[in-house]
Amino acid sequence: MDLDAITKHSALHAKPSGLILQYGTAGFRTKAEHLDHVMFRMGLLAVLRSKQTKSTIGVMVTASHNPEEDNGVKLVDPLGEMLAPSWEEHATCLANAEEQDVQRVLLDISEKAAVDLQQDAFVVIGRDTRPSSEKLSQSVIDGITVSGGQFHDYGLLTTPQLHYMVYCRNTQGQYGKATTEGYYQKLSKAFVELTKQAFCSGDECLLLKVDCANGIGALKLREMKNYFSRGLSIQLFNVGTTGKLNHLCGADFVKSHQKPPQGIEMKPNERCCSFDGDADRIIYYYYDADGHFHLIDGDKIATLISSFLKELLLEIGESLNIGVVQTAYANGSSTRYLEEVMKVLFSKTAEMKIKQLALAEELEDKKRKAAKMLENIIDLFNQAAGDAISDMLVIEAILALKGLTIQQWDALYTDLPNRQLKVKVADRQVISTTDAERKAVTPPGLQEAIDNLVKKYKLSRAFVRPSGTEDIVRVYAEADSQESADSLAHEVSLAVFQLAGGVGESPQPGL
Repeated sequence: MDLDAITKHSALHAKPSGLILQYGTAGFRTKAEHLDHVMFRMGLLAVLRSKQTKSTIGVMVTASHNPEEDNGVKLVDPLGEMLAPSWEEHATCLANAEEQDVQRVLLDISEKAAVDLQQDAFVVIGRDTRPSSEKLSQSVIDGITVSGGQFHDYGLLTTPQLHYMVYCRNTQGQYGKATTEGYYQKLSKAFVELTKQAFCSGDECLLLKVDCANGIGALKLREMKNYFSRGLSIQLFNVGTTGKLNHLCGADFVKSHQKPPQGIEMKPNERCCSFDGDADRIIYYYYDADGHFHLIDGDKIATLISSFLKELLLEIGESLNIGVVQTAYANGSSTRYLEEVMKVLFSKTAEMKIKQLALAEELEDKKRKAAKMLENIIDLFNQAAGDAISDMLVIEAILALKGLTIQQWDALYTDLPNRQLKVKVADRQVISTTDAERKAVTPPGLQEAIDNLVKKYKLSRAFVRPSGTEDIVRVYAEADSQESADSLAHEVSLAVFQLAGGVGESPQPGL
């Protein structure tokens, strides 16, 4: 590694004065014009991580559901998982180092992580469709090449596709071919195998309308449509030809505003879903016959999939337990429903046993079919990162196999009314949390204020958490009625504004 060459090139990717960024679960995210030095340095870091793990490492240029003007970057570890926490710290130190300290920080990281600098390094790169992404990807490449690494630039990919590429390369193709065609073939094969056994009455259950958030999902779904045309007809909206990325559309918009995105034509009881900008999130929704909007979020998606897996395991005669991991945002009704039937996580051991069962000749025909379904679902759903495309295919396959309409799926349980809001603050780091982000530790008095507000409403709870990427605080509230949930969310937002350094206008009701 030629440190003098790195120093010379680093000066061409100068760090803006006073800019401090934190690498979180979403990587780095901020305004695109502030990221050139970060991209170059993450190219350097990816080479070090590749040398240390003796594996291919991924670098994805995206800001997911953030506005089009933003961008970001995150590294992908050898098995397609998120970057190890200790290396998140290295990323933060390197990104924030002053120009004269870059060389020293690189050597410190190499020493702390026991990196063999003579080891070969290989990095794969992907990017989303933001106007800034191509140039920022080139900055990543500059960092890789100047530090002696080799690379392959996949160009435009969804974030989950890059995770897939990394996993495939590091398992020597055992997981699949490290190409977009390999990705399409793996998912479509499993989907077609599943749905060929499905009975579907009429066209309604075969049609799905997809809001692509004016992002990369539109491009990739267009490429993939022919692979699964036999079992699913999809219509794409917000494909990026006119609207801006994530503007008034996409999964985050629909979830936060609890209304359909602009640019999609919805008829009563039609299944619709939204991706986010890099296609790692999905949410379903529909209008009922009376024109009421119904949101089907991750909790109901998890419930549909886990209950179907449990049914298949019962058919096989296996006693493997299934569980669901939820975040603080999980609706209280979903938690109560899942606790009645789910116990522990679906483990790798269980996965291997299911694959063995699917091949067992001595199994009865019905059991073998159920085991084969489970194997296909694992192939569809076993992505290292959240994947809107694979999630969509799993959901559509299960609905077809069970003959469920979207209304019947929605009726599994009734969500408690809820509301999510955002509060702009001067510094998001003034808020720290505990108990899986459900309790505020700082600033003083905030949690006490939230607790007192929650006591005013029935079946209620509320919590706040700082964004990992921008100076906003996210507020979640639920209660026995939508009016109460809205009121509680607004009152908690006011408490955040007053106690945590809110900026701009004070939160207003109904916003």
